[in-house]
Amino acid sequence: MDSGSIAWMLMASALVLLMTPGLAFFYGGLVRGKNVISTVMYSFISLGVISVVWVLWGYTLAFGEGGNAYIGSLSNFALNGVDTPDEQVFAIFQMMFAIITPALITGAFCERFKFKTYLVFLVLWVTVVYAPIAHWVWYSDGWIAKRGALDFAGGAVVHINAGMAAIAAAALVGRRRNIEQGIEPHNVPFVILGAALLWFGWFGFNAGSGLAANGQAVSAFLVTNTAAATAMVVWVILGMSHGGKVSGVGAATGAIAGLATITPASGFVGVDSALIIGVITGIVTFYAVYFKNKVNLDDALDVFAVHGIGGIIGVIATGIFAEKAIGGTEGLIEGSSTLLVENIILVIVTVVYSLIVTLILLKALDIIPGLGLRSDESEEDQGLDVSDHGERGYVADGADN
Repeated sequence: MDSGSIAWMLMASALVLLMTPGLAFFYGGLVRGKNVISTVMYSFISLGVISVVWVLWGYTLAFGEGGNAYIGSLSNFALNGVDTPDEQVFAIFQMMFAIITPALITGAFCERFKFKTYLVFLVLWVTVVYAPIAHWVWYSDGWIAKRGALDFAGGAVVHINAGMAAIAAAALVGRRRNIEQGIEPHNVPFVILGAALLWFGWFGFNAGSGLAANGQAVSAFLVTNTAAATAMVVWVILGMSHGGKVSGVGAATGAIAGLATITPASGFVGVDSALIIGVITGIVTFYAVYFKNKVNLDDALDVFAVHGIGGIIGVIATGIFAEKAIGGTEGLIEGSSTLLVENIILVIVTVVYSLIVTLILLKALDIIPGLGLRSDESEEDQGLDVSDHGERGYVADGADN
């Protein structure tokens, strides 16, 4: 990389890191006040735990030289041999993706998952689920990459992966007690602030994924903002048509859905396609959230409806709308069905692998003495802030309900 690209990639890495505390605010505002610290800490602790895991063995499993089509080697354990500025900035940038992906899953099991078990889950999930999928899709010799599938910034690796893991977690942990139709967010300003920080950081997430300060980065920046804005407007319109009000939470959720969906396509599509993707995303994810209470699965903060479905739409849309002049590959609109077929295969593989391996991992953690997935009923009633952290987010009477 030239010095300008290195500077941009360091900035993009910092932007992606900011997304994790942004997610902490977004999720933290959506839960009850007695669980705000617990929910924020699910995201914040990932900054520490996954940074260490990534440096030691996560990076080399995903991108280590000398591996095979399915997993990297251990040649770069503890970043051994990762010596040049180009290699180090790539390792830094990819670290930020590894940090936020498991944090996304926590929206499915917040308010009832044991924190000490979550720490173990973080380490194991990044090792056996995230790193292999990242290797398949983003490493030049990964088996999916060699087939020709495209995922510019993580529609499958991050969003479908987290969305399917969220389904597995919600199914095994079970529904929250005494909650039939969801809960009222305890701090809507937190939700909007978190969404704004995520939106801001997402420019590094998407525009940085070309690994250079060039025209593709500019295009990715533009279509990222366009899809997010369009999906948010669609959510607001649909929300008004159903309830007559402009929901701050709805606007924030719509923006995040648009951001998640444009992620895999952002380096390959133009602004006209981003508008279409934003409209489709807004409609589909809005009704996915709207009707989620009809299924007996307590994905508390709609991880699958927003990230899982958004990622699936985005990966398929990449196969439809990709433009050769932008990303070097023709999509269906330009006359080739090859990319669409390979990206559908990418969706299927990610869905199956993430769901099955996460189910196995969580089931194993649930039967290990001293761990287990779910907090005790008394701890849930008291709030996980006190039971897991010995702290309260708020001390005013009634603010923790």
